[in-house]
Amino acid sequence: MDSATVPVAGSEAAPTVAPGTLTVIIPIRNERDTIREVIDRVFASPVEKEVIVVDDGSTDGTTEILKEIAAMYPQVRVIFRDVNQGKGAAIRAAIPEVRGDYVIIQDGDLEYDPQEYPKLLRPMIEEGADIVYGSRFLESRPAMQLPNRVINWLLARMVRVLYGGRISDEATCYKLFRREVLQGIPLTCQRFEFCPEVTAKALRRGHKIVEVPIRYEARTFAEGKKIRWTDGVEAIWTLLKYRFWR
Repeated sequence: MDSATVPVAGSEAAPTVAPGTLTVIIPIRNERDTIREVIDRVFASPVEKEVIVVDDGSTDGTTEILKEIAAMYPQVRVIFRDVNQGKGAAIRAAIPEVRGDYVIIQDGDLEYDPQEYPKLLRPMIEEGADIVYGSRFLESRPAMQLPNRVINWLLARMVRVLYGGRISDEATCYKLFRREVLQGIPLTCQRFEFCPEVTAKALRRGHKIVEVPIRYEARTFAEGKKIRWTDGVEAIWTLLKYRFWR
């Protein structure tokens, strides 16, 4: 069976979502040590929510755990992909399945805290914002390796220079959108270039990105961190590409 057409586990039992529901998209690959706690933390957050997990070709037992989770929770749907295609491709697979009014990206590790969801939703609900990013750098200086810090600074600076978007954290995982905004942005990303592509195309379409400060606990490569320096190069190229070429 083609990986892009694998049935969505839990979809038949999933109830119709209530107005104001947040859809949490979790692209994941080989996170058997963290996925249960991530799901527990997401459900512990004090907002109405549904969860779409995209298992991007896991080979470490994550798939079996997700099948158990989907059977236990009607609010969780899982898209199983036989072949690893990348984080961006996983997010794109989930976007048409979104039913909530708002949608956020949540990684399958423990670097970001779902207790921050209400803080991220506030500018959208109270001020009418279309897009809200959770910034790791507005009020803190989280521990991370120097190359990662430099590339994060550079990407934020490029967004300001190339697109006029005054943001401090382009590469944050916590990107929150109104459903119709995200579904209206044509994406082609495969890997980690989701972040610069969606940022570039949103700004080119005239959307303003609002930031709120969030907490962040970086994990190490030994703990399973997957992004590499080459992904930073790809992000730079993506921002340049969508500024000068459509």
